[in-house]
Amino acid sequence: MPSDFETIARELIEIGHLFHQRGWVPATSGNFSARLDDGSLAITASGRHKGRLDLEDILHTDADGNTDELQRPSDESLLHILLYHRLPEINAVLHPHTVNATLLSRLHQTHLSLQDYELLKTFAGIDSHDCQVRVPIFANDQDIARLANRVDRYIDANPDLVGFLIQGHGFYTWGESIDEAIRHVEAFEFMFECEMRLLSVRSS
Repeated sequence: MPSDFETIARELIEIGHLFHQRGWVPATSGNFSARLDDGSLAITASGRHKGRLDLEDILHTDADGNTDELQRPSDESLLHILLYHRLPEINAVLHPHTVNATLLSRLHQTHLSLQDYELLKTFAGIDSHDCQVRVPIFANDQDIARLANRVDRYIDANPDLVGFLIQGHGFYTWGESIDEAIRHVEAFEFMFECEMRLLSVRSS
């Protein structure tokens, strides 16, 4: 096992505890991964409570998600693997199930537009609030390979993608490092909450 595995695994454990405290990964929802120096992955095991993760709950897989361990990674590891293959600059993928993301994914059909937020500058290549980030919404699907195919096709046309929602499910984002991926989660969740509050104000 690579020498950096335990260090990365402990960082993913900390993320699980932090996100659970914030209510972003209820029950056993969500999954996290990071790419190691040799290209292999550290990824959360399937069905684990993210607020109670320990080292046994973080699996070591090859770049295609294969592992010799008895536990198995989340079925959604296919989405993580796709993102690493398609976006070679990224080294961490985080998937929380926040209330705001889940509600917005049900209130909008195909995409959510985030515009004029200062926190859009969190994302690489954006240096002004005066812009729009389009967050696609994919229909939930228990056939993860089919869902990954849809995401793959979307990336073909939108290589600057920074995150996406899954309807009634949660959202995915990533970064060149674990710290950057956490910042992206926090920025998205702040803007998602703002969008929900705006909807509430406008409908009252």
